[in-house]
Amino acid sequence: MACTQEVVFGVNLVENSSLEDGLAGWAPVGTCTKLSVHEEEPAKVPTETINDVEEGYRPSGRYILAAGRADEGDGLRQALSAALKPRVTYRVAGWISVGGVACAESAGGHAVRVNLRFADDDDECVVQGGAVCAEAGKWTEIKGAFRLKKSLRGAAVYVQGAPAGVDVKVMDLQVYATDRKARFRKLRKKTDKVRKRDVVLNFGAAAAGISGASIRVMQMDSSFPFGACINPSVIQNPAFVDFFTKHFDWAVFENELKWYHTEAQQGQLNYGDADALLDFCDRYGKPVRGHCIFWAVENTVQQWVKNLDNDGLRAAVQGRLQSLLTRYAGRFPHYDVNNEMLHGSFYQDRLGDDINAFMFRETARLDPGATLFVNDYNVEGGNDPNATPEKYIEQIGALQQKGAAVGGIGLQGHVTNPVGEVLCDALDKLATTDLPVWLTELDVCESDVDLRADDLEVVLREAYAHPAVEGVVFWGFMQGHMWRQDACLVNSDGTVNDAGERFVDLRREWTSHARGHIDSNGHFKFRGYHGTYVVQLSTGTGKVHKTFSVEKGDTPLVLDMNL
Repeated sequence: MACTQEVVFGVNLVENSSLEDGLAGWAPVGTCTKLSVHEEEPAKVPTETINDVEEGYRPSGRYILAAGRADEGDGLRQALSAALKPRVTYRVAGWISVGGVACAESAGGHAVRVNLRFADDDDECVVQGGAVCAEAGKWTEIKGAFRLKKSLRGAAVYVQGAPAGVDVKVMDLQVYATDRKARFRKLRKKTDKVRKRDVVLNFGAAAAGISGASIRVMQMDSSFPFGACINPSVIQNPAFVDFFTKHFDWAVFENELKWYHTEAQQGQLNYGDADALLDFCDRYGKPVRGHCIFWAVENTVQQWVKNLDNDGLRAAVQGRLQSLLTRYAGRFPHYDVNNEMLHGSFYQDRLGDDINAFMFRETARLDPGATLFVNDYNVEGGNDPNATPEKYIEQIGALQQKGAAVGGIGLQGHVTNPVGEVLCDALDKLATTDLPVWLTELDVCESDVDLRADDLEVVLREAYAHPAVEGVVFWGFMQGHMWRQDACLVNSDGTVNDAGERFVDLRREWTSHARGHIDSNGHFKFRGYHGTYVVQLSTGTGKVHKTFSVEKGDTPLVLDMNL
């Protein structure tokens, strides 16, 4: 437990959460809803949790059953006696399951939501606290979060959702303030293990002549790239270009490679914008992610494509693949093959279950050097029942079974009020696929720029500290040139705001430099981040420079410096 500015971290604000006092403090929502307390069979009590509200926490096994629900709005509630503070991130945790006759008669899971309601000055305000896709016979962990912009009174936590007649079960519901600084301390230790390595520079035979000589080691670039989204407008802005070229290693085109841009009208191909952006990136030595070949969400598909019959659509899909991939073979190291398949299924609905895998197979045939990604949103946030890490893994496995060469996992990262433990849990699950993970469209939305900087640090520290993550690409960074305007790092006049400064500071923190002297054995030792370095050795006859690379490894890297 920790406390700062009257905020007590790690203390559950929900009273009688584990139901040791029966239903004390709990009330039904809905005139027909009946609440009762039950004990889960020991073998069915969850054993793994990301919840760290208390040391060694394990679910109690006791749960409330809300039965007789006549409406999706029915469920249970508890008034919170403690005042919630603005500008503080609160976690919503616990376990949800469903049951009952109506549940048995319907297939799949049901969305159950946890909300906070505030009766403040006769105005009811509802704040979303979390959502899960609950299934009968298993417990699903809530991984929600919220933050208040101002002080509100009369707080109560509600659990609602699932169709009428479906019983809702709630175990160990918790609401508590998160301690980000404590989390950051853990992440610094994790980062040191994941992203750094001990290095020994061995000057060998020359040691006798240079013992005690002054040495300086400087990191030139990092093995962990950061990138940003660009378009034809922003590359004409000197302030944008200055920040982009100084602080980003990769690029992605905002719209210029998407099918609706390159072929807005059937047969009228337009690659001019993409070519110009590629030329720009070539001038500055920036690799580019290919985003995207197709987009599965129906409202992003051109009308002329929708109007095709199935044979015509199949031919158009093949034509798109052939046109794009033969033109740009070898130019894009990554491709997002069919964007957002967790949230859309246009091509699958029209052309059958194999079409998504076909897109991957054909892309791999036409451009075998590219790494092929799935790419989707909300997977990292824990609040979208349609986009859980488990569903993403299931989708990837189904594609691979049909011969799809899935080579990477894209997490878009359009986040608001992120919680490090939730993001880390998603990354841990996705890492079981043994595929590299990239954050592909990061923007952290918050109108208060100080909080935006804190939120951004949460995401970047979690990503950088996780061994499965191999890169982060921002979905823009300049005010007036972003999809979500409250996510900018650079103001429209070119000044860098607090969020931008935080990003720059983190990149500086994750860069290694060392100074010292050659020891009597002809060695110089340091611990550095993975990347490319130059060493400068000052001797009586002048200065000598040499470059070297530090790759991943668990043992010290010994490099012979043959001068």
